[in-house]
This record gives sequence, C-alpha cells and structure tokens, in this order.
Amino acid sequence: MTPLTRREFVRKTTLATAATPLLARLAAAEKAAVPAWPAAAPGGAPVRWIDEAAPRVQPGVTWGVSWPRGQHAAGTSFTLRSAAGSDVPVQSWPLATWPDGSLKWTAHALPAGVSPGDTGELLPGEPLAPARPLQVIETAETITVDTGVIRCVLARGGRVLVREITHGDKVVARDGGLVCLLEHRGDGTRREEAFAGEIEAVAVEQAGPVRAVVKFTGKHAAGGEGGRRWLPFVVRLYFYSGGEAIRGLHSIVFDGDEQQDFIKGLGVRFHAPLRGALHDRHVRFAGEEGGLFGEAVRQLTGLRRDPGPSVRAAQLAGQATPPLAEWNQAAATRLDYIPAYDDWTLLQGNADGFDIRKRFDSRHVWLTAAQGRRAGGLVYVGTPDGGVAAGLRNFWESHPAQLDVRGARGDAAEVTLWLWAPDGPVMDLRPYHDGLGQDTYDKQYNGGLEITYEDYEPGFDSPEGVARTSEFYLWALPATPAREALADLAALVRRPPQPATTPAHLAACRVFGGMWSPVDVSTPAKAELERRLGWHFDFYRDQQEQRRWYGFWNYGDVMHTYDADRHEWRYDVGGYAWDNSELSTDIWLWLYFLRTGRADVFRFAEAMTRHTGEVDVHHIGRFAPLGSRHNVLHWGCSAKQLRISTAVNRRYYYYLTGDERVGDLMRAQNEAGHALLRIPPGRKLAAARERGDLDRPASTSPEAVGLGFGTDWGSLAGAWLTEWERTGDPAMLERLRNGMRTIGAQRHGFFSTGATFNLLTGEYSRPENPGLGISHLNAAFGLPEVAAELIELIDEPGFRQAWIDYCTLYNAPAEEQAARLNGWSFQGNLGQGHSRLTAYAAHLTGDKTLAQRAWREFFAGAAGYGPRFTAARRIVGGPAVPRPVEEAGRVSTNATAQWGLAAMQCLALAAHALPEALD
Repeated sequence: MTPLTRREFVRKTTLATAATPLLARLAAAEKAAVPAWPAAAPGGAPVRWIDEAAPRVQPGVTWGVSWPRGQHAAGTSFTLRSAAGSDVPVQSWPLATWPDGSLKWTAHALPAGVSPGDTGELLPGEPLAPARPLQVIETAETITVDTGVIRCVLARGGRVLVREITHGDKVVARDGGLVCLLEHRGDGTRREEAFAGEIEAVAVEQAGPVRAVVKFTGKHAAGGEGGRRWLPFVVRLYFYSGGEAIRGLHSIVFDGDEQQDFIKGLGVRFHAPLRGALHDRHVRFAGEEGGLFGEAVRQLTGLRRDPGPSVRAAQLAGQATPPLAEWNQAAATRLDYIPAYDDWTLLQGNADGFDIRKRFDSRHVWLTAAQGRRAGGLVYVGTPDGGVAAGLRNFWESHPAQLDVRGARGDAAEVTLWLWAPDGPVMDLRPYHDGLGQDTYDKQYNGGLEITYEDYEPGFDSPEGVARTSEFYLWALPATPAREALADLAALVRRPPQPATTPAHLAACRVFGGMWSPVDVSTPAKAELERRLGWHFDFYRDQQEQRRWYGFWNYGDVMHTYDADRHEWRYDVGGYAWDNSELSTDIWLWLYFLRTGRADVFRFAEAMTRHTGEVDVHHIGRFAPLGSRHNVLHWGCSAKQLRISTAVNRRYYYYLTGDERVGDLMRAQNEAGHALLRIPPGRKLAAARERGDLDRPASTSPEAVGLGFGTDWGSLAGAWLTEWERTGDPAMLERLRNGMRTIGAQRHGFFSTGATFNLLTGEYSRPENPGLGISHLNAAFGLPEVAAELIELIDEPGFRQAWIDYCTLYNAPAEEQAARLNGWSFQGNLGQGHSRLTAYAAHLTGDKTLAQRAWREFFAGAAGYGPRFTAARRIVGGPAVPRPVEEAGRVSTNATAQWGLAAMQCLALAAHALPEALD
C-alpha cells in the first residue's frame, strides 16, 4: 500500500464537492476561532444567526433564549431590536421557568422576510406587531390559516390534510396529503397496495400573530371501507406571518410485520393547478452546488425552426412567452409536433448519485435528462400564473429519496416528495442474522456478547415502534421564480436559517447546571485543549462524509468502534456498529455547540437528536418507550434501556429551538419507568438469570421496582425535571424531591445497593442491611448533568452530600475509598471520563487539591486518551480500501464522548487548577 499525500487524497476523493472544504477544515483544525459577538443591554439577550450573517431568504424562524434566574417574571413581553436600533416584529412564549417562577427559557418567532440584521437583541418591552398579522379561523370542518400572503384551508378529517392553498385570488395547490406504497410478502408472493394518510385528530397548537402550528395525527389507510389502517403519523405544519412558505415536520412510527411489510414508497403529495399553454409550464429540480435543472413541458429551444430569440429567452426565464402571432410562424404553426412531457422524476438512490428523467406518459420510455452527485432536494412545477415549489431537507443524506411530477400536461400536476423513493429498493427492516442458534440467553451470553459485543435475544431485534421524522417545505408562488430565486430556496431547504443567542449569554444564565463554559484560549494549556476539542469534532464530521454515514434510518448517528485491520468502522460487528447515544455522544455534541456557537456543530447535533430520539427508541409496542443499545441495526439489541430514550439528550435542542416534536418525545418519558415492570434493566445479570428473571419481571408492583441510582434514575429525573420546568407540575417536583431525599438517606448514598423504587411517588426504600456497589456506567449517561441542575434548583442537603461523596470517591485511592465505605474499595472504569466528577466535587466544596486531582485524572487518560494523544489523521488509499479515506486508528466514540465531556466540564469547573501550559 503506497501512502497518499494529502493533496493526492483530496484529488482522489470520490466527491469533489467535499474535497476543497476538507482541505480547509484540515488546516483550520489547528486553531480555534471564536467570533466576537456583541453583548446585549442589561436585561436583554443578544441574537445572532448561527451562520453569522442574515439569510438571503427568511421563511419565518423560531429559536430559544435563556434568562438568568429572577430576571424576568412570567408574562414578561419582549421586543426584538435590530443592530440599527429599530424594533422588529416578534412573537414570544415561555418554554421553562425557574423555581421562583421567573422565566428560564423563552421561544421567539420572526415573521417571514424580517430580520434584525446580522445581530440584534431581545429586550423586555411590548413587541412590534407584524405588518400582516397571521390569522387562524376554525370551523367544525376546517382550519384556515391566513399569513397575509397565502391562505391555507386544512381539513379536520378524511384523507386530505390540506384542501387548498391560495395566493391572492388563485388556487396554487390543493389536495395535499400523505401516501404510502406497501409491498406485502408472504407465501412466496408479492403484492403492492396503496395507502393514504387518514386524519384521526387535528389540533391548533399556536395561532399567531407571527407563528401558527397545526398538528395532525392519524394512520395510513388502504382504499375503501374496512381496509387496513397502519403506520401512525404525526404531521405538524408551520406558518409565519407574511410568508408564502409552509414548513412541515412528518413523523411515522412503524407498527407492521417486518417479515411481510416492506414499504416501497412513503411521501407527501400535493396537486398544483396548471393554467396556460404547455410551453409556458415549467419544471425545475435543484441540482448540486447551486445548480438547477429547468425545462418546459414543451421545450422550444433546439428546434429546427427557431420560434424567435424573445420566445426562447422568455421560456428559459420561466416567463410568459409572447403571443403566437409574434413568433416565427414556421415554429408557431407546428407546436403539436413537439413532444410535451407529462412525467418528471429526480431519484437520489444513494449519497453519491442522482438522475433526472422524463417521459411522454406512462406508456412510453423514460429519457435520462441529467445526472449528478447530490441533488438539492427541491422541485418546482408551475406557470407564469402560479406554481408550487417543494423541498425535502437532508435529501441526499436520507436516501433513497425522490421528487416526482406527474400529469404536467393536464389541468393539475401531481407533486410528490418521496421520503422513501419508490424507484429505489424496498424498505427492509428484517433482522441481519437469525440468532446463530442462540435460543437461550446463557448460550448468547457466553457466545455472542463475548465475541461480537452483541446482546442478542430472540424476538428483541424488532423494529416495532421505531420512528422517523422528516422535514419539508412547500411554497405557494404567484409565478415561476427566476432561477437564482429557486437556487436560494434550495439553499434554504439544505440549511434553514437558525437564530441563537451567544455562548456568553447562555453561560451567564447558568442553564444546564453550569457544567460548561465558553471557549477560552487565554493560556497555552487552554488553547491546546480547545484545539483538541475541535479536532475530535472535526474528525467525526469528516468521517460522516468519508464513510457515508447516511441513509433514511441511519443519518444522524455515528459508528461506535473502528476496525484498524479493515480500515473500516465495525458496521457489521454486533455491539460495535451504530452508536445509539452510548456514553452520551449527544451531550458531548450539544455542550460543544453551547461553548462554540458553531453552525456545523449545531447541525451535526441536530441530526443526531432527530435520529436518536426517533429511530433508536420504541415509541409504541411492548418495548415502548425505551431505547435500544448500540447495534448493527438501531433497534437490534435486546437491551432496552431508559439511558437511550432519556429526555436528557433532547433538552438542549428543545430549549434552543422550541421544537414541538422533541417536546412530545421528552414528555413520553415521564412514565417510562413503568416499562421496567415488563423489561427489568438488571434481568440479565448473573443473579437475575439464576432467579429466572429473564423470563419474568422482577416485580409486578410499581411500588417496588429494581431501578438503579445511575442511568435509570438519572433518566427518569431528567424527564421529570424537564416536565417540571415546562409546566410547573407539582407532581414532578414531588417525585424529584422524594428521589433526592431518599437517595441522600441511603446508608452509603450512591454506593448503596438493594433499594427498590416506587414509580408512583419517586421514593427509594431504605434497606436495613444495604450492600455496596457501583457501575462505571452510572455517571456516563447524563446523571452528572442532571444532578448538577437538581442541586442548583432543589435544596436537598442529603442528596448534595451523597453526590459529592460519589464524585469524590469514584477515582479516589483505594485507601480513601475503604476509609469512607466500611473497608470496601473498587477500581472504577472510565477513569478519564470520571475526572469531571472529581472536578465537580472540587467546585462545590472549593477544594483546590481536589481540583488538581481532577486534572491529574484527566491527563492520565484511563479508558480514554493520554496527554500526548493527538491521533494524527492518516490517509489510506488503494488497494487497502475501496476509495481513499482518513483514519485515526485509536479513536473510539466512547472515548471521544467521555474525553470531550471531561475536557469541557473540567475547564468549566476547575480551570483555575489547570497548569499554564501542558508538558
């Protein structure tokens, strides 16, 4: 194998579009640059765009802002002030409150086309009203949303969600709904069946004056009465004052039989009325790098008889062509001889290739019109008298995806955004192996788990209840836009504009428990740690691209462990494949965004939050609402756990965006502990197997559940904390207090074993003769972050001391452990990751010696990375691999997540004890 130079690697990388940014990123990884964002006036909050500049097209946006405890009372109004000093219309609402009732998080919405500039500030005060306030009118049959530009009539029942959309006095779109194509397989036969989304309930969740949200729930139904109803859906439609766009969030939950039900197509469909001559009807597809495919249904260029320069120019621009009398009559009188194409398709079959095809109609052959690598995910069909543009976000990343226009010669074209492409392979959710003869757990435990790290159990590798959420946009337009304008819409679909506040403001508010701090490069040691933090994120972002961690069910996740022999991540090796939030990968990414404010970090973490909260969790069925441990298939592991479905991983995105879907997912975890009655978390441990707990619950009573103080209680506490903050529900506070009080009352605090948990009250029992024990995973799945917030919010001295003791003793010398724990000591795993616990104890107690110990533990690198670990990126080329890639052989996702969390939290809690420079 001949090593490649970096230049050769870039030249040989398959995707030229990724090569130049990669070179730039490799160079930029050597330094950390933090923009100098302006501060806000006292009582205010700075506002910026995560991409550092106001967007070219702004369809209406929502974002979240934090506030210090006690600063703004509930009910405070806010105004948005531009950098130029003028007020900008804004709508505001609360997301969370502090224990004293003051605002902790608020959400804010901007009308379409409105911006404070590159920066602005939120201030208490009466908001400026939008120029065209949004209106919502409800009747028994319909809900009508009027943005001041478009008017959308929504149905309350049936199989059409959107009855019609008008722009001015013209109907631009109608009959919008959901479609599913299913391939049944059984007894050696295959049969296709079409389904349509059927509404069960509709709710107006917000009604202006700037933002409206309408939520549909239902199932996909077969044609005719009494047909099958399956595949539950949730669709939210978002409207903004002054906007001609509708944003949609589409979620499905799989409730079929993976052995028989193979989804062939899943989509959102609208109909666009078409008026005018065929040569004035236009079809557009977004290509790659700002490219655009644009043709007319009946094309007038390239003919033997030229209709005239003005005619050709008008058609190419999407404008009305001159009257026929002004044409070259040699062309005008022969229009019927020019084929007019009825059907158009863009298929993105994988992350590296798309093709555009058209045909005369279904009786004729397809013609290949264009090909490329990565399409922009936008389609338009219309005339100079109006049209529809629709876009699917993360189009090529979520392949196979497809955009269809059908019936372009008729009175209305059918436009379908295929979230799963019918022209691609069917959706196959079957297991990837048959259990390999592992018909009992003991066989598997002594076999598969010990060799492939896979926790297999027959029947548990089921996709029942897993979900997927997709984001789309629809524009109702008065005329065919210029090509540049459509390219701008495609760019918006690819990267929607997102406001945020600054890291400094977030840190000053003490949100998320003070467990992070903004970037600080004031000493050589701090600068070096920042460089390494940047290196790790950049490496995973680049690996996603190089390793093609893409696809409908995969996009957003990362791989768990690398195989240096194959130069490949272990995509096919049991528990070493997809990561599924193991050791808090999500929290690592979100804390890194909070510190840096980087747009690429935000979008990487956003994609992970969408994935891990949907695909890695069972939302209905016997495993609901638990998540699945890391595996080749995201739902393949038999370990169904609270630590994966935990609301702790979702809180960051929810509070930064106000996203309603993520809010629903977090609320679904409030009673998740009851699932442990069906699937006890410790049922596969040796003692439990001897009791037969593998086949029966350890407890049938919600008042005495085996639930550990670590990953399980931390997950439940995270859900209850979030619900309490969002609603003020006293039952959630009582559960939190009871849990904290009874943990603090244990003889050995967090080291005690044997207590049972009451799911109804949140209390632990207190055994008379408790045992002693720990798990290295207790504090690896969000418990440190939850405990830090609880200690700041709720005064329970016993819990505070119990947590300080755990943080102090976990990495302590054996003699200190034995002195404090009745002679018992232990050697805990993940020593580097737990250095952040030592730093936290030092922070609460003010113990500088303990802070210094935290840094010694961090740099010792136990189960992580040592002080001189730089993990140089090495380029591997042929014939060792199919295409040139980079690797850093000792990098693992477990180590990276825990190293990143330890580095960031030690900097936040014990920076004063960090040496000036690293050796």
